[in-house]
Amino acid sequence: MPDTATPLDDAALAASLEGGFSSHHAEVNGTRLHYVTNGGGEPLVLLGGWPQTWWQWHKVLPELGRRFRVIAVDLRGMGGSAKPEGGYDKKTMAADVRALLAHLGIGSAHIAGHDIGAMVAYAHAANHPEATGRVALLDVAHPDPDWARQPLLPEPGRIHKWWFAFNQVRDLPEQLLAGRYHVLLDWLFSRAATDPAAIDAHSRAVYAAAYDSPEAIRASNDWYRAFTQDIADLAGYAPVTAPLLALGGEFSNYELLTRAVPKLGTDTQVVRIDGSGHYLPEEQPEAVTAALVKFLG
Repeated sequence: MPDTATPLDDAALAASLEGGFSSHHAEVNGTRLHYVTNGGGEPLVLLGGWPQTWWQWHKVLPELGRRFRVIAVDLRGMGGSAKPEGGYDKKTMAADVRALLAHLGIGSAHIAGHDIGAMVAYAHAANHPEATGRVALLDVAHPDPDWARQPLLPEPGRIHKWWFAFNQVRDLPEQLLAGRYHVLLDWLFSRAATDPAAIDAHSRAVYAAAYDSPEAIRASNDWYRAFTQDIADLAGYAPVTAPLLALGGEFSNYELLTRAVPKLGTDTQVVRIDGSGHYLPEEQPEAVTAALVKFLG
């Protein structure tokens, strides 16, 4: 079972970070978003992925917060944000982020996203170029037609992303996982992280608490159920002109990114994060911070 000895609520988690971070909510684009932010500097939005929350950035937030006005957002359906019945295509989720920036009085921001957050970061650049500075995609790009051809059966030498299919199933995941989400988390972290201990017991408890309810499971799975729409939306996007950096884990998706990312923009680069699996900000926070600072300037 996860360790719940330390506080798990967002306000306490934000206050535990160096740099004066605080937790807030905003009503934007017909939903309610939770975000954690600090003081001044050039705006930098951080978007997390499945099955985590804004807390996945906690190891990089203090250093980034010394250089940027950081806004770490729980996406629609994630953590402290609302979990509406619809709007989980990445174009709509990008509109959520754009509306949050407007709510905060920010005209344009750099955006870095991991996993689902990377998809939203790219969709923001494609749909809201006027509000997008530089974009960093961590270990995942936007869904493209190749995603629809992923094998159902495991293939030797390839990561078997069985959860892409499992998360499409209606109703059953909620029944299997509600109150037991830590079992899935432990399985994923033990196989997709180079050093599973990099995601410690407290962080796992934070994520389990965020996903343990049927509503949270349904909402997060809806990110995956929207992939068909996301692929269709990508067909209408021109390559983005915002500078685009992709960071790929040495033992995760680096090779895939070298093939996918050059097609997504006019100014792209792909950098390997050595010694990391999928969970880059927690596995190699110093390398991720250095790469982001170098790219963002």
